[in-house]
Amino acid sequence: MGNNLKRLRTEHGWTHEQAATAMGISRGQFIKLERGERHLTERTIGLAAKAFEVSEGDVIADRGSVPLIGHVGAGAAAHFYAQGQGPFDEVQAVEGSNDQTVAVEIRGDSLGALFDRALVYYDDVRRPVTPDLIGKLCVVGLPDGRVLVKKIARSKSGRDLYHLAGQYGDPILDTPIEWAARVKLMVPR
Repeated sequence: MGNNLKRLRTEHGWTHEQAATAMGISRGQFIKLERGERHLTERTIGLAAKAFEVSEGDVIADRGSVPLIGHVGAGAAAHFYAQGQGPFDEVQAVEGSNDQTVAVEIRGDSLGALFDRALVYYDDVRRPVTPDLIGKLCVVGLPDGRVLVKKIARSKSGRDLYHLAGQYGDPILDTPIEWAARVKLMVPR
């Protein structure tokens, strides 16, 4: 029986030792379970579900994949564009994925160095921006073709203008947004 222990461990940023400790088993036993050298039992499935805070089905079920459609900027001067992007590859789907869910890879450090090269999952694209996206971290498409991951704020300069901010770097002020989608999940790689 296949399992998702490696993916779950990686998503949590855990070592084999940390995952084993969280499950209450030895490091060696965890590694053998992860590699499929030992079969998961009802007991170990339950331990893994509790440790990783997922359903038992998520420990053993394959969620499938979603398209990796390109790169998004998360730097002060983003230069990654929507034109000519993928799908390039397929990546592991995340809990709550649907047939509209896609992933993009962050390039830049305005969200912090830990998120450079992270995968960002989203699916509910809004044209135009809707009020529930204000103050939220979103993937945004700008009229010049840039696609960025930023927190959206309203601008006082115009009804259809917004400020876009990251953790670091200067915000992008008074810019129109063609489309936006709330970030569903970010997974460091």
